[in-house]
Amino acid sequence: MNNLGEFLRDVWRLSRPYFRSEEKWTAWVLLASIIGLNLAMVGMNVVLNFWNQQFYNALQKHDFTAFMQLLFTWRRTPSGNIMPGFTEVVAVYILVFVYATYLNQWLQIRWRRWLTGRFLDEWLADRAYYRISLGGSDQAGGGQAGGDQALGTDNPDQRISDDLRDFVGVTLSLGVDFLSNLVSIASFVGILWALSGDLTLWGVTIPGYMVWVALVYAVVGTWLTHLVGRPLVGLRFRQQRVEADFRYALVRVRENVEGIALYGGEAEEKGNLRDRFHNVITNWWAIMLRTKRLNALVSGYGQIAIIFPFVVAAPRYFTNQIQLGGLMQTAGAFGQVQGSLSWFVNAYASLAQWRAIVERLTTFHRAIVVARGLAAQGAAGPAVTTSADGTVTLANLTLALPRGEKLLTGAQLSLAPGMATVITGRSGSGKSTLFRAIAGIWPFGSGHIIRPPAERCLFLPQRAYIPLGTLRHVIAYPRDPAHLAPGEIETALRDVGLAGLIEHLNQDRNWAQTLSGGEQQRIAVARALIVKPDWLFLDEATASLDPEAEQALYQVLKTRLPGTTLVSIAHRPAVARFHDQRLVLDRPGDGAGVLRAEALAAE
Repeated sequence: MNNLGEFLRDVWRLSRPYFRSEEKWTAWVLLASIIGLNLAMVGMNVVLNFWNQQFYNALQKHDFTAFMQLLFTWRRTPSGNIMPGFTEVVAVYILVFVYATYLNQWLQIRWRRWLTGRFLDEWLADRAYYRISLGGSDQAGGGQAGGDQALGTDNPDQRISDDLRDFVGVTLSLGVDFLSNLVSIASFVGILWALSGDLTLWGVTIPGYMVWVALVYAVVGTWLTHLVGRPLVGLRFRQQRVEADFRYALVRVRENVEGIALYGGEAEEKGNLRDRFHNVITNWWAIMLRTKRLNALVSGYGQIAIIFPFVVAAPRYFTNQIQLGGLMQTAGAFGQVQGSLSWFVNAYASLAQWRAIVERLTTFHRAIVVARGLAAQGAAGPAVTTSADGTVTLANLTLALPRGEKLLTGAQLSLAPGMATVITGRSGSGKSTLFRAIAGIWPFGSGHIIRPPAERCLFLPQRAYIPLGTLRHVIAYPRDPAHLAPGEIETALRDVGLAGLIEHLNQDRNWAQTLSGGEQQRIAVARALIVKPDWLFLDEATASLDPEAEQALYQVLKTRLPGTTLVSIAHRPAVARFHDQRLVLDRPGDGAGVLRAEALAAE
């Protein structure tokens, strides 16, 4: 494979942390046990190889007593060694095989659990998940090399769920299998060398000739397999991506059924789904065609390998240099050596899948590292610090889009506690981006934002987030409802006009689809009543309600949260009467905007 060294380093970087983690002793014990059991199976294959010699010699001599002993009890060989019966060897083999598989699965689930926890921790830390979702890095931090390739990773959900699962399973399977084959070569090559004898060709005597035949056979097969199967790596990588894209599109339809139905967008959705599924089918056909060629080669290679050792060893048998048992033992040893040397041939499809998995996980992890590194270096947008006097201050604030286009430049502003502010401006002027910047999550821009501690601020976006779980959990989010005062959730629901939901608090449904847009925004306001922040920022957080309901909710906020300073992004003039000052984000055309104060009387 191309860049094999770099690929193996990536595997090591992904694998090493677990075996150095707090679970390292359990991990190493399980791994050592798995390796030991697999090597024990190699040892039993060696025993069975010698057993074959004795068994087929007994058949050739019509020795019924030896036949029965070799099947059920034990027999002393002419050299004085004790050969156990087939029944005993197989019984032990089955026991070893069962526990080797069991311990392998045990290590898999522990390793996967640890890796999943690590990736989740790093993905969610420093809001790396948010920056990765925006894609690109060269607009922040002074021009980061790599651009979209560094952060624009697709389908992180698939990489965490499917790719981590497959990485652990395939890595263990291939790693243990490779080690077993190395030991098998070491175990059988000496046997095959001794059984082969010498072969003289054109006056040249070749000792242990069957070892060299097995080596040449394996090398030729490996080269041909790599030649035919190399494109599978890229095809497997792409297949994982297009499968995830199709699944994501299906999830989007499921989550937006009402909007699709109201728009009558079934035909458009069907076309989109079919296009994405067409990508799945097209790439799958390419995999099928390439796999067909690879299977033809591997299958033919394997079938020839069955008869090949008999053909090579037959001259010694027909000249009475070896008996039938010796022929069978020689063929078995040749098969073990040739099979082990041909490990690359037989495992090529799995190796192609493994490389695709490792590349996807490596690029995803690098994106996380880049995103967190930019945050640690202060290159993740405007700097956000804590104010000593509880004010919100913007100092020389510049905001940009991911592609570099300026939204706001050089903004200077100070908002005092208790002074409610409404921010207006035409659509696309950058109001929501300013909202995200004050929240400390917007990574593109420069300048300084000084605000109260995060725990004393609450930000309500236009589209309320509705997590999975019971309605009680939904309303308390992100707090634990068990830590709230009795009746606090019920009171908040009554205040926001959702008293009818109180009886459903302990029901677990898909509330994001059950609740209307207006109800979801009311729940977001209920969260504010529970949190009681010093500063409450609302980005058109009541826009889905009718004007009368919107005014009623603002009145509730003013009454129930008298010590909270409101900062609202809104378009409706009626909202302005609940605020003390107005700011306009004025952005002409596609140029950079400015933030200016404007009298409320202008409404």
